[in-house]
Amino acid sequence: MRLLLIAGLGLVGALALLSATQPWASFKLELGAAAQDHLSVTGQEFNQSLSPLALAVLAGALALTIAGKIFRRVLGVVLALLGAGISAVAITVLIDPSAASLARVTKLTGLAGGSAQDAIAGTSLTVWPIVTAALGVLVALLGVLVLAVSGRWATAGRKYETSTKRVESDEPDRIADWDALSDGDDPSDADPDADEDAESPAAGAADPEAPRA
Repeated sequence: MRLLLIAGLGLVGALALLSATQPWASFKLELGAAAQDHLSVTGQEFNQSLSPLALAVLAGALALTIAGKIFRRVLGVVLALLGAGISAVAITVLIDPSAASLARVTKLTGLAGGSAQDAIAGTSLTVWPIVTAALGVLVALLGVLVLAVSGRWATAGRKYETSTKRVESDEPDRIADWDALSDGDDPSDADPDADEDAESPAAGAADPEAPRA
């Protein structure tokens, strides 16, 4: 589930970024209003916040790969809001593309306000605003799903940590050796207990001074 959500968010974010560069609408301008009779407007030209919103979705998907339990839920809320923002931009264009493109028409024709609106003789929408609105809804749904299920995701532990007890290593521990030297002990000396055991008489050996039977 975790991998599917992250991959889905990455894919949808990339598609939303692609849609921002595609033509969303074309306008036929009144004759003589500008040097050209037709105007094509991309999603990014309709609203410059569209690409940053899509990039934020990609960044959120990447952040989910390393986020902790609480931060994952925060990201779920943020992603849901980003999806709502993407859909809002696309729906605004779908409702009134002429009003949404006034800034672009003004830049091209030099007309503003009602004059710019009157300079538009016809409007033709492409499929991209509809696709973008659907992508925004999908991002919002995935964000809500992240918020709902990310609390059950396993948190990555240390690289070499396992649930079983570690086996003590026979390799020398340099840190422990330095600590021993600081305490006045020489870690290179043999175990004194072992020496005492070696010097003691073997278990079960007969005492030469013991009376014979």
